[in-house]
Amino acid sequence: MLIRSEIDPKYVELELHVCKDAMDEEVARTLGDLHALFDESIRAVDERGNQLLLPLVGIYSFFAEGQRVYALDEKQKYVVSAKLYELEEKYEESFVRISKSELVNVKKIKSLDLSLTGTIKVIMKNGYETYSSRRNVAKIRERLALKKTTRG
Repeated sequence: MLIRSEIDPKYVELELHVCKDAMDEEVARTLGDLHALFDESIRAVDERGNQLLLPLVGIYSFFAEGQRVYALDEKQKYVVSAKLYELEEKYEESFVRISKSELVNVKKIKSLDLSLTGTIKVIMKNGYETYSSRRNVAKIRERLALKKTTRG
């Protein structure tokens, strides 16, 4: 499989092209994977009260604060109507529980800082920092190891 990128001002939004001489099993599987990756979204409400669909791939974290559950993306947080345990069950392939009140996107974890005693700092690719209890570290490490082996 050849992967190529083209950066040009004529492209206003991201485009993905799948090109081959014929529709075969590889093309169908690749298109299915791309749709599964980019089409899955969750309903949310922004700070101005606007309802929208957030692409799951852009969410860094789901967390509970007070009586509400929020989704955090690159820029801001959004209110979601689902409970944390429901999100954990539904998105167990992509998210891991790091504490009683937070799930993080495994693909968005940059590093773990194990230097603190009693807690683990989880550093996300967007610079967001959160903390995990030691009892969740094994689960996080296991998920990170699985992510690395399935990628390549």
